[in-house]
Amino acid sequence: MPSDPAKLRYGGFPDLPVAPYEEAYDSLNNGFVARVLDADDPALLDPKANIGCAYRPGGGADMVELPRPVAAAGEVIIHVQQSGICGSDLHMFRHGANGSCVVTKHTCAGHESAGEVVELGEGVDTLKVGDRVAIECCLPCLSPACGPCIEGRYNLCPRIAFLSAAPFHGTLARYVRHPAAWVHKLPDNVSTEEGSLCEPLVVVLAALDRAGVKLGDSVLICGAGPIGIMALLAARAAGCEPITITDLVASRLEFAKKLVPSVKTVLVERGEDAGEVAKRARAAAGGVPARVALEATGFESSIHAAIYGVDHGGKVYVLGMGAAMQTVPFTYLQWREIDLQYQYLYANQYPKAIRLVAGGLVDVGPLVTHRFPLKDALKAFEVALDPAHGAIKVQIQD
Repeated sequence: MPSDPAKLRYGGFPDLPVAPYEEAYDSLNNGFVARVLDADDPALLDPKANIGCAYRPGGGADMVELPRPVAAAGEVIIHVQQSGICGSDLHMFRHGANGSCVVTKHTCAGHESAGEVVELGEGVDTLKVGDRVAIECCLPCLSPACGPCIEGRYNLCPRIAFLSAAPFHGTLARYVRHPAAWVHKLPDNVSTEEGSLCEPLVVVLAALDRAGVKLGDSVLICGAGPIGIMALLAARAAGCEPITITDLVASRLEFAKKLVPSVKTVLVERGEDAGEVAKRARAAAGGVPARVALEATGFESSIHAAIYGVDHGGKVYVLGMGAAMQTVPFTYLQWREIDLQYQYLYANQYPKAIRLVAGGLVDVGPLVTHRFPLKDALKAFEVALDPAHGAIKVQIQD
C-alpha cells in the first residue's frame, strides 16, 4: 500500500495533470473563506445569505456563511433545495477525514442534492433558469490520456473531484456553482426531494449492474441502513426473489418489511457467529441459497456472513465502507468459487435512476424519516448520528 497520501488518492499516479474540475472546486486553491456562524447569527434567518454546513478540521461541523458563487463558462448556479445526509458525510463529520481525504480547512458537506437553476454561465444552452436538476458530484478529468475516463468508468478517474470529499466543497449550501454537464434535469413528476434521493439510488444501480443481478435471482442484503433499504427497493424492481435482509436493529428490519412486505428479515445479535447468521438467512429464504449478496455495511463480520450466505459460484458485492484492512475466509471463497467484488462511487447511472423514479418502478420517497431546514443542518447531523432516533434518511431543505 502506498505510504504517500497523494499516491493513495491518485492510485499511484500523482504525476497526471491536474484536472480543471479538481482545481476549480478545491477549497485549498480557490480563496474560499467561510465565516463561522453562531447559533443566533442573523445570517441564518436571511433568505438571501449563502449559508451552508461545513466540516471543520479534526471533526465536527459549523454553520457558515459563504461567498455568493459566480458561474464561470460552462457552469450554472443552483439554489440547492434538497440534500440528504450520507454515511460518508457522517464519517467525515465524526473524524474530520475519510481515508486519505482529510479536512484541513472548512469544507462544505453534502453530495446527495438537487435544486433549481438560478443562473447560467457563458455557453450553457442545455438548461434554462428555473429548471430543477439533480446534481452529480463525481467530476472526472475526462482527459484522453485517462484510461478510466475513455473507457466510460469515470468513477475510477485518478483525478476525480468528488464533491464533499475534502478538499472538494460539497453541495450543502444555499447556492453552489456546478458544471452544467454534470447536472440532470428532473421531469415534472419527480420532486426535488426525489431528485436528491437519486444519488443513493445510483450507488445501488451501479452495484446491480456490476453484480450481474437478473430477474428471479435470490438476493441477500446485509445491512438495512439507507443503502441497504435502497438496494432492497432496486432488487425488488429488478424482479429478485426471494430477498432476505439482515440488520442489528429491529426497527430497521420493520421499516424494510413495511416497504417490501415480501422481504425476509433476520435480526442479527451483536457478536453472533457469521456462519450462524448465514444459516438463519438461508432458512428465512425457505432454504434457497442467495446467488448474490449485497453487503451494505462494510463491517468485516457482515462481509463474512455475506460470504457464507451465498451459494457456490455466487457473488458477494460490497457497497459498504469499512476499515482499510480486513480479513476474509480465503479458502472458503476459493473452494466454492465465490466472487468478492467492490465498488467505488458510480458512473453512467443518473439518467437511469431518474427514469426509474419517474416511471414509478422505485419509490424513493418513503426512505425519508426526518426533515430539517438548512439553518438547522447541525441538528440534522445529530439525529442522523444517533441510532435512538431511528433515522433512515435525513433530509435538509431550503
